[in-house]
Amino acid sequence: MRVIVTGAAGFIGSNLLRGLNGLGIDDVIAVDDLTDGAKYRNLLGARLSDYLDHRDFYPRFTRGEFGRVDAVLHQGACSDTMEHDGRFMLDTNYRCSKDLLDACMAQGTRLLYASSAATYGGSDTFREEPSFEQPLNVYGYSKLLFDNVVRRMIDAAPQQVAGFRYFNVYGPREQHKGRMASVAFHHFHQFREHGTVKLFGAYGGYGPGEQNRDFVFVDDVVAVNLWFLQNPQQRGIFNLGSGRAQPFNDVAVATVNAARARKGHAPLDLQALLDQGLVQYIAFPDALVGKYQCHTQADLTRLRAAGCDHAFADVATGVARYVDWLADTAA
Repeated sequence: MRVIVTGAAGFIGSNLLRGLNGLGIDDVIAVDDLTDGAKYRNLLGARLSDYLDHRDFYPRFTRGEFGRVDAVLHQGACSDTMEHDGRFMLDTNYRCSKDLLDACMAQGTRLLYASSAATYGGSDTFREEPSFEQPLNVYGYSKLLFDNVVRRMIDAAPQQVAGFRYFNVYGPREQHKGRMASVAFHHFHQFREHGTVKLFGAYGGYGPGEQNRDFVFVDDVVAVNLWFLQNPQQRGIFNLGSGRAQPFNDVAVATVNAARARKGHAPLDLQALLDQGLVQYIAFPDALVGKYQCHTQADLTRLRAAGCDHAFADVATGVARYVDWLADTAA
């Protein structure tokens, strides 16, 4: 099987590479932009058949220069939700994806692609239906625009097209994302450098640290992508989260306790962590007022109906594994 992964040096893309290799698939063409050269580290250890810069890849793929390609796992995008350049966002996340979709359909190549829970924005229901899609930023709109193109063509598509609305993904190989890295990543480094973890205070009717999200471990994201790769008859747009909303307090507790466990210290509950100053609350930032999702929780009805019964890790389990990886990598 020949597979192309766009965004291959990025967070989810680099983990997908290892998932593919784990299935014995090593005819993998990696596509990315290594202007930020340090991202090469995410490719270390992955078995690839080729690497291409994204500027070279898209026109060459459209011309059919790579021969028979079974599937494209399209992760390449601008994922910065604070990017306000709408022209850039739509060129990168919509037009590029639309052209890739057209080329895949013309060449008999399956397309599995990254959408986003940002398509729901201000909604309080997270089900894959237009009535619940209210993006709060141009990033979310760019993803929704492409999802809507897929909706219009998917029933007549000659081969599999599947989009995954990622919720709050965390895990190894996200260090290059800077401010857009996960809460767990930032908590680990805050605790390592300052001995405390900081959370937003009360906002949106939620108490300090009680805003909640559907946090999903990247290994689970990989597992679902690979399930669809192995089940080519399944197509559509699917939520990809744990189906479980947990407060940011849970992430902080899991991070601190996992770090403490590595030093042989017993776990503490939230109140004890607060009393000892290991977790602290800060004022909610003005820049995020009106632009912040206080609650997300993936409705997995459609994913389960497709036959994917993957069991997702909870925050305590996933964050503990991630902290071990971060600490071992730092060492």
